Amino acid sequence: MKLFSTKFFPLLQQSRRNYSVLLSSLFTNKPITQSSPSNSLYDRIQTIRDPKTSVVPVLDQWVGEGNTVDKQQLRNLCRAMTEFKRFHHALEICQWMTDCRCLALSSKDVALRLDLIHRIHGIEDAEKYFNNVSNDLKTFNVYRALLSLYVQEASVERAEAIMQKMRDVGLATSPFPYNMLIDLYIKTGNSDKIDKLMQEMNEKAIPLEKYTASSRIAAYIAASDLSGMERVLNQVEKDHHFVDDWDLYSLAVSGYVKFGLIEKALVMLKKMERMIPLLKNKLAFEYLLTLYASTGMKNELYRVWNEYKPPNDRVNESHACMITCLAKLDDIEGAEKIFVEWESQCTVYDFRVINRLLVAYSKKGLIEKAESTLNKAVEGRKTHASSWNVLAIGYVEQNQMLKAVEMLKRAISVGRGRWWPSSITLDPCLDFLEGKGDVGGIEDIIKLLKKPLTRDIYHRWLRTCVAAGDSVSKVLDQMKLDGFSVDEETDKILKTGQSL
Repeated sequence: MKLFSTKFFPLLQQSRRNYSVLLSSLFTNKPITQSSPSNSLYDRIQTIRDPKTSVVPVLDQWVGEGNTVDKQQLRNLCRAMTEFKRFHHALEICQWMTDCRCLALSSKDVALRLDLIHRIHGIEDAEKYFNNVSNDLKTFNVYRALLSLYVQEASVERAEAIMQKMRDVGLATSPFPYNMLIDLYIKTGNSDKIDKLMQEMNEKAIPLEKYTASSRIAAYIAASDLSGMERVLNQVEKDHHFVDDWDLYSLAVSGYVKFGLIEKALVMLKKMERMIPLLKNKLAFEYLLTLYASTGMKNELYRVWNEYKPPNDRVNESHACMITCLAKLDDIEGAEKIFVEWESQCTVYDFRVINRLLVAYSKKGLIEKAESTLNKAVEGRKTHASSWNVLAIGYVEQNQMLKAVEMLKRAISVGRGRWWPSSITLDPCLDFLEGKGDVGGIEDIIKLLKKPLTRDIYHRWLRTCVAAGDSVSKVLDQMKLDGFSVDEETDKILKTGQSL
């Protein structure tokens, strides 16, 4: 269970450029510098953006030039492609590693290949691969990977069968596979099977860990089983390993809120309050605010705010969270006061804070007020793309598409690094411009966007040009430059234009 939602304050991540340089160092013996481009194996493969283009020729050429590559380097490259969601390329590298380099597979390699085959070809092909793997490689890692796939597929029968196989070969000795099944039972509405699973764990002396307890509580909440939830809570509170556990109490709060038992939720929240001074996690206060907001008790929310409000070095995070909480309770006036308080205290203007107020305005249909508030805030300041993107979303939701396009352009124009607009705004705006046959409007957005463009965007551009009777040569030339070949969909669009 995640204690804190990552949607509020995502951690600052290393830029893609620096990450690329770091990965490049894994595949070349040359010193890597920021100023000089590397001709490493990673660089060569990274430039192939089209998943339909094979990377095998690049691997073969690399070796043919006399370069060396070892198993660990290939694993690192495979993991990098997986991280970038280039699953076809990752699988090609995994297969090339054994088929062309005759490098022995490990159980971890098998587990990774299982996942990639499932992502690309589906569960049937993943099963076939598993069945053809030698028994000496079918370790806990491999069984765990297959069980995880069945859970993703919500296949109870298959998951139970592989779990039985794990019992037969002596691999069902830790909480992990049991937790996976519990998750599956919750997902598929088979919560009645959880108690039997827990009984088996008790009989095998498999320890009750926090994840298992959390999963059981979550299952009872999903099944609207109050007595079951409280039974686990009582069991946990009697176990000295789980004294005053923040995660479990927060889960219980959500359960009591669902059951409409606000007083009992407040009891759990009071227990969590006592833990605030003991927690090193700085987000604990913000999380507590969100839980109090979920109870609908505005007075309690203000009490906690006034009692535990952190010092000035945390004003950005805490005020942003409080604005969202008050907006959830439909207290826009209170949210505005918190925003004004923040503006009077902040030493650095953090646009993530004003974004919370903009979101609150947008959800209330006050999109024009949101825009005027942002226009005032940006005077003399360097704006952020995310703020304009909030307005774009608001205008899309109100079907004011001309304004949505305007806000989207502003967002893209000030976007930094590899910032890219979300599909929530980009797709509706492109749909709108395509529907109008506005080639210039689409080209304006394309000029602002950071490359690489996606095939979908090229196809939108192409369709608009065809519908408007414009030349498509510039689109096709740019597609070729960016490594996109003419596929079936591209050909279909072009034939449509010929028939007009």
